[in-house]
Amino acid sequence: MTTIYLIRHGQASFGAESYDKLSPNGELQAKLLGQYFNQILKEEPYVIAGSMQRHQQTANLALAECFPDTHIITNNAWNEFNHQQVFAQYEPRFNEPHLLKQDVENEANPRAYLAKIFEGAIERWTGGDYHHEYDESWPNFKSRVETALQNLSDELAKTKPRYAVVFTSGGVISVAAGKLLELNANRTFALNWAIANTSMTTLRLVGNEPQLLSLNEHHFIKAADSQLLTWI
Repeated sequence: MTTIYLIRHGQASFGAESYDKLSPNGELQAKLLGQYFNQILKEEPYVIAGSMQRHQQTANLALAECFPDTHIITNNAWNEFNHQQVFAQYEPRFNEPHLLKQDVENEANPRAYLAKIFEGAIERWTGGDYHHEYDESWPNFKSRVETALQNLSDELAKTKPRYAVVFTSGGVISVAAGKLLELNANRTFALNWAIANTSMTTLRLVGNEPQLLSLNEHHFIKAADSQLLTWI
């Protein structure tokens, strides 16, 4: 029976010109993940990563700690939605990422403020009235992720590796979990906001049907250094 680990990337560079790069903190998180894999994985896993830089960096840093010779299959079906466009369509000034970061830093409760912005932006994206304004609409993103998960499940059902690891993003993991739990869009993205950097969401494959075993495991980060735990 195959166990699938869906991994959110390490902390990226929020508010920078390019978000798609791990922060120094994110690099440390990825190494801790790899050290934990070295303890729990008894043989080399089948590995897939999205094509985004933060996915590839997380995969390479983690695997260097446990299975350095493992081949990484790159598949952009596991890429995140364009969150910067989703923010900018909700509030045009957020087309400049540093302005959003500036606003967040000026708030007494930065996380609560960003959560409010995130909720409003996601509601607009998923609401149905503005699908034509996005490069990738919510229905198309949801379909892409669900298809990627089913294609992976079908492949693993044939090859039957003991472990499969997918390096991806929070939105992707939320949609996959939401599919299995039959959640609506609002509840799906409530999960997204809670998924920690380099956390593990675990699926068990029964035949070619994935079942959710655990969500958002990040105890290995907290045990090593709680200051490294991040959600943004």
